[in-house]
Amino acid sequence: MNDQSENQEPPRPKIEHVIDDEEAGLRLEQIVAKWAELAPAAAHALIERGAVWIDRQRVRQADLTVTSGAQLVIHFPPGGSYTPVTITPDDILWEDRWLLALNKRPGWHSNYTPWDIRGAIPYALTELVKDRPWQKAPLHMAHQLDRDTSGVLLVSKDPGINRALQELFISGGMKKRYLALATGTIERDSFQVETGHGRGQGGLFRIYPLEAVGQKLPYGSQRVKLMQTRFEVVARTEQATLVHAQPITGRTHQIRLHLAHLGHPILGDARYNGLLTLDDTPIPHHLLHAAQLGFSHPVTHQPILLRAPLPATWRSSLEKLSLTVPET
Repeated sequence: MNDQSENQEPPRPKIEHVIDDEEAGLRLEQIVAKWAELAPAAAHALIERGAVWIDRQRVRQADLTVTSGAQLVIHFPPGGSYTPVTITPDDILWEDRWLLALNKRPGWHSNYTPWDIRGAIPYALTELVKDRPWQKAPLHMAHQLDRDTSGVLLVSKDPGINRALQELFISGGMKKRYLALATGTIERDSFQVETGHGRGQGGLFRIYPLEAVGQKLPYGSQRVKLMQTRFEVVARTEQATLVHAQPITGRTHQIRLHLAHLGHPILGDARYNGLLTLDDTPIPHHLLHAAQLGFSHPVTHQPILLRAPLPATWRSSLEKLSLTVPET
């Protein structure tokens, strides 16, 4: 990934507009240029990025003729800049005929965003295939990691094993081990946290009481799900605790939610009130790393254990806290 963001600009709110009769029949790039106040070439680039939607569908055809009454939405990156994802040989931890493991970097989106497709791993995988003429099938992510979570990300190279991989994740056959740097001092050496999990008001994920598991969520039609994580303390300081986390279930934001629930949110995790600076130095992202992934190979049935080294962005925080990550 290029550490230098492209087109650095202040953040812009999304633009919403209903196409009127005077605009009907114009090309999409003309409408986008008008409402986003951009030159035609810049409007064309915005459409090509995937930032323009018509009637809730992403549209990347700049010469599309728009119709009256269509709902136009133009998205811009929340941070004001685009950061492309490019997979290099250094990002590949391991590979065989059927699988490929990436060491995902912080800032990489696992999914396309409303404002961009280039800054997402699926797009980078399609670009990777272009450089591999022997790779006929599309590459498929077997699971996802949050944008700022780094570490092992498994990719399927053969559609024929996708179902088997999914079953491994569902059944608990994928043994995950994360490293997290939590705010404050956690006194217990090892423990397990069990809670409910679901969306709250506004659609954000939150903790629910354990006794609420199975009950209908107050917002939406789904039910509260069980969420379980094992934790083991690696090292402590007065400011932070380094922990290994093993998710038993696989819920969105699981480790982040459980540590925040304990009163020890992950350093750099703005969403869940983690410590954001050390010695007045900003922490660049939440410090959660998918350190290991172990499983039985779906084809050869050989045991596979994948390990990902910590990204360089962890180094400053660990040094300020005088913490060392032990070899595993």
